Amino acid sequence: MRNIQAKDISLEVVHPDAAGIDIGNESHYVAVPPSRNSQPVRRFGCTTAELKAMADWLEQCGIRTVAMQSTGVYWIAVYEFSNKRVWKCT
Repeated sequence: MRNIQAKDISLEVVHPDAAGIDIGNESHYVAVPPSRNSQPVRRFGCTTAELKAMADWLEQCGIRTVAMQSTGVYWIAVYEFSNKRVWKCT
């Protein structure tokens, strides 16, 4: 994995309790702020059990909102889980 380094990475944090999810047809990659977990990027599958594990992990990390990137209809199942949880999808 390539590390990108910049001299000044001071960006304003708008949503400190946010995570990002890259939605795929076989797996989803989820990133939370590094201060929330020792492993801030995790891979989850697309089964119901794995989506539940992803939702549980996001809640354990104190996430209240997620931004999703998806092509196709693969985002729908994740969105449905968000309606049953404390976090919201954007």
